[in-house]
Amino acid sequence: MASKVWFASFRTQNAEGNKINRLRRVMDAMNMTGVLRDGDLTAVKVHFGERGNDTYLSPVFVRQVVDRVKAAGAKPFVTDSNTLYRGSRKNSVDHLETALEHGYSYATVGAPIIIADGLRSGNYVDVQVDGKYFRKVKIAADIAAADSMVVLSHFKGHGMAGFGGAIKNLAMGCAPSKGKEDQHAYIHPHVNADCCQGCGRCVAQCPEYAIRLDAKRKATVNTQMCIGCGECAATCASNCIDMKGGDASDLSEFIARMTEYAYGAVLQKKDRVAFISFVMNVTPDCDCCGWSDSALVPDVGIMASFDPVALDKACLDRVNAQSGNPDSQLSEDAIARGADKFKGVYPNVHGEIQIDYGAALGMGTQSYETVEV
Repeated sequence: MASKVWFASFRTQNAEGNKINRLRRVMDAMNMTGVLRDGDLTAVKVHFGERGNDTYLSPVFVRQVVDRVKAAGAKPFVTDSNTLYRGSRKNSVDHLETALEHGYSYATVGAPIIIADGLRSGNYVDVQVDGKYFRKVKIAADIAAADSMVVLSHFKGHGMAGFGGAIKNLAMGCAPSKGKEDQHAYIHPHVNADCCQGCGRCVAQCPEYAIRLDAKRKATVNTQMCIGCGECAATCASNCIDMKGGDASDLSEFIARMTEYAYGAVLQKKDRVAFISFVMNVTPDCDCCGWSDSALVPDVGIMASFDPVALDKACLDRVNAQSGNPDSQLSEDAIARGADKFKGVYPNVHGEIQIDYGAALGMGTQSYETVEV
Protein backbone atom coordinates (compact mmCIF):
# COMPACT_ATOMS: atom_id res chain seq x y z
CA MET A 1 0.00 0.00 0.00
CA ALA A 2 1.27 3.46 -0.90
CA SER A 3 2.09 5.88 1.91
CA LYS A 4 0.74 9.41 1.84
CA VAL A 5 3.20 12.24 1.38
CA TRP A 6 1.76 15.72 1.87
CA PHE A 7 3.29 18.48 -0.27
CA ALA A 8 3.06 22.26 -0.18
CA SER A 9 4.81 24.23 -2.90
CA PHE A 10 6.59 27.46 -2.08
CA ARG A 11 5.01 29.25 -5.04
CA THR A 12 2.85 32.15 -3.83
CA GLN A 13 2.02 35.79 -4.50
CA ASN A 14 0.22 36.60 -1.28
CA ALA A 15 0.70 36.48 2.49
CA GLU A 16 -1.72 33.58 2.89
CA GLY A 17 0.73 31.42 0.97
CA ASN A 18 3.84 32.28 2.97
CA LYS A 19 6.03 29.43 4.20
CA ILE A 20 4.71 29.53 7.76
CA ASN A 21 1.12 29.21 6.58
CA ARG A 22 2.15 26.44 4.17
CA LEU A 23 3.71 24.54 7.06
CA ARG A 24 0.56 24.97 9.11
CA ARG A 25 -1.56 23.63 6.27
CA VAL A 26 0.69 20.60 5.91
CA MET A 27 0.33 19.85 9.61
CA ASP A 28 -3.45 20.34 9.38
CA ALA A 29 -3.72 18.00 6.39
CA MET A 30 -1.60 15.20 7.81
CA ASN A 31 -3.12 15.53 11.28
CA MET A 32 0.30 15.27 12.88
CA THR A 33 -1.35 15.31 16.29
CA GLY A 34 -2.50 11.74 15.62
CA VAL A 35 0.92 10.47 16.74
CA LEU A 36 0.78 12.50 19.96
CA ARG A 37 -0.93 11.76 23.24
CA ASP A 38 -1.82 13.99 26.14
CA GLY A 39 1.20 14.34 28.44
CA ASP A 40 3.72 12.92 25.94
CA LEU A 41 7.31 14.05 26.26
CA THR A 42 7.86 14.74 22.57
CA ALA A 43 11.27 15.10 20.93
CA VAL A 44 11.31 17.67 18.12
CA LYS A 45 14.41 16.50 16.26
CA VAL A 46 16.31 19.22 14.41
CA HIS A 47 19.84 20.02 13.22
CA PHE A 48 21.09 23.28 14.76
CA GLY A 49 23.73 23.74 12.05
CA GLU A 50 27.48 24.03 12.38
CA ARG A 51 28.89 27.48 13.14
CA GLY A 52 29.40 29.23 9.80
CA ASN A 53 26.56 27.36 8.10
CA ASP A 54 23.51 29.49 7.27
CA THR A 55 21.15 27.05 5.55
CA TYR A 56 20.15 25.04 8.62
CA LEU A 57 16.43 24.91 9.38
CA SER A 58 15.14 28.22 10.72
CA PRO A 59 13.79 28.28 14.28
CA VAL A 60 10.83 30.22 12.86
CA PHE A 61 9.58 26.94 11.35
CA VAL A 62 10.40 24.92 14.44
CA ARG A 63 8.23 27.25 16.56
CA GLN A 64 5.18 26.35 14.46
CA VAL A 65 5.74 22.65 15.10
CA VAL A 66 6.33 23.17 18.83
CA ASP A 67 3.08 25.13 19.09
CA ARG A 68 1.21 22.33 17.32
CA VAL A 69 2.70 19.70 19.65
CA LYS A 70 1.61 21.76 22.66
CA ALA A 71 -1.89 22.14 21.24
CA ALA A 72 -2.15 18.33 21.25
CA GLY A 73 -1.43 18.29 24.99
CA ALA A 74 2.12 16.99 24.63
CA LYS A 75 5.28 18.50 26.10
CA PRO A 76 7.88 19.20 23.40
CA PHE A 77 11.62 19.61 23.69
CA VAL A 78 13.88 20.57 20.78
CA THR A 79 16.85 18.28 20.44
CA ASP A 80 19.90 16.99 18.59
CA SER A 81 22.97 14.93 19.51
CA ASN A 82 26.65 15.85 19.70
CA THR A 83 29.04 15.34 16.80
CA LEU A 84 31.87 12.90 16.19
CA TYR A 85 34.20 15.45 14.64
CA ARG A 86 35.81 18.55 16.07
CA GLY A 87 33.67 21.63 15.58
CA SER A 88 31.14 23.83 17.30
CA ARG A 89 28.86 20.96 18.44
CA LYS A 90 31.30 18.40 19.88
CA ASN A 91 29.95 18.71 23.45
CA SER A 92 26.69 20.00 24.88
CA VAL A 93 28.11 23.35 26.04
CA ASP A 94 29.48 24.24 22.59
CA HIS A 95 26.40 22.72 20.95
CA LEU A 96 23.98 24.86 22.96
CA GLU A 97 26.05 27.99 22.35
CA THR A 98 25.93 27.30 18.61
CA ALA A 99 22.17 26.74 18.78
CA LEU A 100 21.76 30.09 20.54
CA GLU A 101 23.93 31.83 17.95
CA HIS A 102 21.65 30.37 15.27
CA GLY A 103 18.53 31.73 16.87
CA TYR A 104 17.42 28.72 18.89
CA SER A 105 16.26 29.58 22.40
CA TYR A 106 13.19 29.08 24.57
CA ALA A 107 12.05 32.56 23.53
CA THR A 108 12.16 31.70 19.83
CA VAL A 109 11.02 28.08 19.71
CA GLY A 110 8.84 27.97 22.83
CA ALA A 111 10.35 24.79 24.24
CA PRO A 112 13.43 23.64 26.18
CA ILE A 113 16.50 22.72 24.14
CA ILE A 114 18.07 19.45 25.25
CA ILE A 115 21.18 17.83 23.78
CA ALA A 116 19.96 14.25 23.88
CA ASP A 117 23.23 12.37 24.47
CA GLY A 118 24.54 14.37 27.43
CA LEU A 119 27.45 16.66 28.15
CA ARG A 120 30.16 14.58 26.48
CA SER A 121 27.96 12.28 24.38
CA GLY A 122 28.02 9.48 26.94
CA ASN A 123 24.27 9.33 27.56
CA TYR A 124 22.82 6.59 25.33
CA VAL A 125 20.99 3.27 25.36
CA ASP A 126 21.33 0.13 23.25
CA VAL A 127 18.44 -0.75 20.95
CA GLN A 128 18.31 -4.21 19.41
CA VAL A 129 17.83 -4.18 15.62
CA ASP A 130 19.32 -7.54 14.50
CA GLY A 131 20.52 -6.05 11.22
CA LYS A 132 23.16 -7.17 8.78
CA TYR A 133 25.85 -5.00 10.39
CA PHE A 134 24.55 -4.35 13.90
CA ARG A 135 22.77 -6.51 16.42
CA LYS A 136 22.33 -3.44 18.63
CA VAL A 137 22.64 0.27 17.90
CA LYS A 138 23.38 3.15 20.29
CA ILE A 139 20.63 5.77 20.50
CA ALA A 140 20.83 9.04 22.46
CA ALA A 141 19.06 8.33 25.75
CA ASP A 142 16.76 11.35 25.84
CA ILE A 143 15.49 10.64 22.32
CA ALA A 144 15.01 6.97 23.19
CA ALA A 145 13.12 7.96 26.36
CA ALA A 146 10.76 10.33 24.55
CA ASP A 147 7.20 9.07 24.10
CA SER A 148 6.86 10.46 20.58
CA MET A 149 8.91 12.40 18.07
CA VAL A 150 8.57 14.90 15.23
CA VAL A 151 11.56 14.76 12.88
CA LEU A 152 12.27 18.02 11.04
CA SER A 153 14.78 17.60 8.22
CA HIS A 154 16.51 19.93 5.79
CA PHE A 155 16.76 17.89 2.58
CA LYS A 156 20.16 18.44 0.93
CA GLY A 157 23.26 16.68 -0.36
CA HIS A 158 25.89 14.80 1.63
CA GLY A 159 29.36 13.72 0.57
CA MET A 160 29.17 10.25 2.12
CA ALA A 161 25.43 9.49 2.08
CA GLY A 162 24.62 11.10 -1.28
CA PHE A 163 21.77 13.05 0.28
CA GLY A 164 20.45 13.73 3.75
CA GLY A 165 16.76 13.62 4.60
CA ALA A 166 14.62 11.93 7.22
CA ILE A 167 16.59 8.66 7.31
CA LYS A 168 19.97 10.32 7.74
CA ASN A 169 18.52 12.72 10.32
CA LEU A 170 17.42 9.71 12.34
CA ALA A 171 20.65 7.78 11.89
CA MET A 172 23.29 10.37 12.67
CA GLY A 173 21.14 12.83 14.55
CA CYS A 174 19.80 10.31 17.08
CA ALA A 175 23.15 8.61 17.74
CA PRO A 176 25.82 9.62 20.27
CA SER A 177 29.38 10.06 19.06
CA LYS A 178 30.11 6.35 19.68
CA GLY A 179 27.11 5.46 17.51
CA LYS A 180 28.32 7.80 14.79
CA GLU A 181 31.72 6.10 15.05
CA ASP A 182 30.02 2.70 14.63
CA GLN A 183 28.48 3.88 11.39
CA HIS A 184 31.78 5.20 10.04
CA ALA A 185 33.86 2.34 11.44
CA TYR A 186 35.21 0.77 8.26
CA ILE A 187 35.78 3.98 6.28
CA HIS A 188 39.13 5.72 5.80
CA PRO A 189 40.23 8.71 3.71
CA HIS A 190 42.43 8.20 0.68
CA VAL A 191 44.64 11.15 -0.26
CA ASN A 192 45.58 11.89 -3.85
CA ALA A 193 49.14 13.07 -3.25
CA ASP A 194 49.43 14.47 -6.79
CA CYS A 195 46.92 17.22 -6.10
CA CYS A 196 47.49 17.75 -2.36
CA GLN A 197 48.62 21.36 -1.80
CA GLY A 198 49.87 20.84 1.75
CA CYS A 199 47.54 23.50 3.15
CA GLY A 200 47.05 21.58 6.42
CA ARG A 201 43.30 22.12 6.71
CA CYS A 202 42.70 18.40 7.10
CA VAL A 203 45.38 18.20 9.80
CA ALA A 204 43.69 20.95 11.82
CA GLN A 205 40.21 19.45 11.40
CA CYS A 206 40.94 15.81 12.28
CA PRO A 207 39.41 15.05 15.72
CA GLU A 208 41.82 12.14 16.33
CA TYR A 209 45.03 13.78 15.08
CA ALA A 210 45.30 10.97 12.54
CA ILE A 211 46.57 13.16 9.66
CA ARG A 212 49.96 14.77 9.27
CA LEU A 213 51.97 16.42 6.52
CA ASP A 214 55.02 14.43 5.45
CA ALA A 215 58.41 15.79 4.43
CA LYS A 216 57.00 16.70 1.00
CA ARG A 217 54.04 18.49 2.64
CA LYS A 218 51.58 15.86 1.47
CA ALA A 219 48.78 14.72 3.78
CA THR A 220 49.11 11.17 5.08
CA VAL A 221 46.56 9.26 7.16
CA ASN A 222 47.18 6.90 10.07
CA THR A 223 44.29 4.49 9.48
CA GLN A 224 44.76 2.92 12.91
CA MET A 225 43.84 6.23 14.52
CA CYS A 226 41.25 7.35 11.96
CA ILE A 227 37.57 7.08 12.94
CA GLY A 228 36.26 7.70 9.42
CA CYS A 229 34.27 10.86 10.19
CA GLY A 230 34.98 12.39 6.77
CA GLU A 231 35.77 15.90 7.99
CA CYS A 232 39.12 15.89 6.18
CA ALA A 233 37.37 15.25 2.86
CA ALA A 234 34.78 17.92 3.57
CA THR A 235 37.39 20.57 4.36
CA CYS A 236 39.96 19.74 1.65
CA ALA A 237 40.22 22.87 -0.50
CA SER A 238 41.65 20.89 -3.44
CA ASN A 239 39.18 17.97 -3.35
CA CYS A 240 42.10 15.58 -2.99
CA ILE A 241 40.59 13.30 -0.34
CA ASP A 242 38.06 10.54 -1.02
CA MET A 243 36.32 8.46 1.63
CA LYS A 244 36.39 4.73 0.86
CA GLY A 245 35.41 1.58 2.71
CA GLY A 246 38.29 -0.85 2.72
CA ASP A 247 38.97 -1.83 -0.89
CA ALA A 248 35.54 -0.61 -2.06
CA SER A 249 35.27 2.35 -4.40
CA ASP A 250 31.97 3.50 -2.93
CA LEU A 251 30.32 3.98 0.44
CA SER A 252 27.50 1.44 0.14
CA GLU A 253 28.25 -0.29 3.44
CA PHE A 254 28.37 3.01 5.30
CA ILE A 255 24.94 3.96 3.95
CA ALA A 256 23.52 0.57 4.95
CA ARG A 257 25.02 0.90 8.45
CA MET A 258 23.49 4.35 8.67
CA THR A 259 20.08 2.99 7.69
CA GLU A 260 20.19 0.34 10.41
CA TYR A 261 20.81 3.13 12.92
CA ALA A 262 17.82 5.04 11.55
CA TYR A 263 15.71 1.93 12.02
CA GLY A 264 16.85 1.68 15.64
CA ALA A 265 15.91 5.30 16.30
CA VAL A 266 12.22 4.68 15.53
CA LEU A 267 11.85 0.98 16.34
CA GLN A 268 10.45 1.60 19.82
CA LYS A 269 8.14 4.40 18.66
CA LYS A 270 5.92 2.57 16.18
CA ASP A 271 3.14 4.91 14.93
CA ARG A 272 4.43 7.66 17.23
CA VAL A 273 6.69 9.58 14.81
CA ALA A 274 5.86 12.28 12.25
CA PHE A 275 8.32 13.50 9.61
CA ILE A 276 8.45 16.92 7.95
CA SER A 277 11.15 17.75 5.38
CA PHE A 278 12.00 21.15 3.95
CA VAL A 279 13.21 20.88 0.35
CA MET A 280 14.88 24.27 0.21
CA ASN A 281 18.46 25.51 0.11
CA VAL A 282 19.37 22.14 -1.39
CA THR A 283 23.09 22.53 -0.89
CA PRO A 284 25.57 19.84 -1.95
CA ASP A 285 26.88 19.52 1.62
CA CYS A 286 25.39 18.74 5.01
CA ASP A 287 24.61 21.46 7.55
CA CYS A 288 27.48 19.93 9.56
CA CYS A 289 29.81 21.90 7.29
CA GLY A 290 30.84 25.36 8.41
CA TRP A 291 29.68 26.92 5.14
CA SER A 292 26.75 26.85 2.72
CA ASP A 293 27.51 26.36 -0.97
CA SER A 294 25.18 27.40 -3.80
CA ALA A 295 21.98 25.37 -4.02
CA LEU A 296 21.82 22.60 -6.63
CA VAL A 297 18.18 23.30 -7.58
CA PRO A 298 15.52 25.94 -6.85
CA ASP A 299 13.56 25.70 -3.61
CA VAL A 300 10.75 23.15 -3.92
CA GLY A 301 8.51 23.14 -0.84
CA ILE A 302 7.54 21.31 2.33
CA MET A 303 6.90 17.57 2.33
CA ALA A 304 5.61 15.44 5.19
CA SER A 305 4.69 11.85 5.97
CA PHE A 306 4.48 9.25 8.71
CA ASP A 307 6.76 7.08 6.54
CA PRO A 308 10.42 8.19 6.34
CA VAL A 309 11.19 5.93 3.37
CA ALA A 310 8.33 7.29 1.26
CA LEU A 311 9.20 10.83 2.31
CA ASP A 312 12.86 10.57 1.31
CA LYS A 313 11.85 8.98 -2.00
CA ALA A 314 9.36 11.77 -2.69
CA CYS A 315 11.88 14.48 -1.79
CA LEU A 316 14.53 12.86 -4.00
CA ASP A 317 12.09 12.62 -6.91
CA ARG A 318 11.14 16.29 -6.53
CA VAL A 319 14.77 17.40 -6.49
CA ASN A 320 15.63 15.32 -9.54
CA ALA A 321 12.64 16.74 -11.41
CA GLN A 322 14.06 20.27 -11.15
CA SER A 323 16.39 22.02 -13.55
CA GLY A 324 19.80 22.20 -11.93
CA ASN A 325 21.72 25.34 -11.08
CA PRO A 326 24.57 25.66 -13.60
CA ASP A 327 26.50 27.81 -11.14
CA SER A 328 26.51 25.05 -8.51
CA GLN A 329 28.71 21.98 -8.03
CA LEU A 330 26.49 19.99 -10.41
CA SER A 331 28.20 18.29 -13.34
CA GLU A 332 26.97 19.48 -16.72
CA ASP A 333 25.12 16.22 -17.44
CA ALA A 334 23.11 16.51 -14.21
CA ILE A 335 21.58 19.93 -14.87
CA ALA A 336 18.67 18.70 -17.01
CA ARG A 337 15.27 17.94 -15.47
CA GLY A 338 15.06 14.29 -14.47
CA ALA A 339 18.82 13.85 -14.04
CA ASP A 340 20.12 12.47 -10.74
CA LYS A 341 21.24 15.65 -9.01
CA PHE A 342 23.21 14.12 -6.17
CA LYS A 343 25.04 11.72 -8.49
CA GLY A 344 25.89 14.88 -10.41
CA VAL A 345 27.96 15.93 -7.39
CA TYR A 346 28.96 12.56 -5.92
CA PRO A 347 29.02 10.08 -8.84
CA ASN A 348 30.32 7.15 -6.78
CA VAL A 349 27.91 7.52 -3.86
CA HIS A 350 24.70 5.48 -3.94
CA GLY A 351 22.38 7.45 -1.69
CA GLU A 352 19.36 5.47 -2.88
CA ILE A 353 20.54 2.60 -0.64
CA GLN A 354 18.94 4.51 2.25
CA ILE A 355 15.56 4.11 0.56
CA ASP A 356 16.04 0.54 -0.68
CA TYR A 357 17.42 -0.81 2.60
CA GLY A 358 15.03 1.23 4.71
CA ALA A 359 12.14 -0.44 2.90
CA ALA A 360 13.78 -3.87 3.31
CA LEU A 361 14.13 -3.30 7.07
CA GLY A 362 10.43 -2.47 7.33
CA MET A 363 10.79 1.25 8.03
CA GLY A 364 8.35 2.09 5.25
CA THR A 365 7.60 1.75 1.56
CA GLN A 366 8.95 3.36 -1.60
CA SER A 367 5.43 3.56 -2.98
CA TYR A 368 3.81 6.89 -2.19
CA GLU A 369 0.79 9.01 -3.01
CA THR A 370 1.34 12.77 -3.15
CA VAL A 371 -1.36 14.89 -1.52
CA GLU A 372 -0.96 18.56 -2.47
CA VAL A 373 -2.14 21.11 0.07
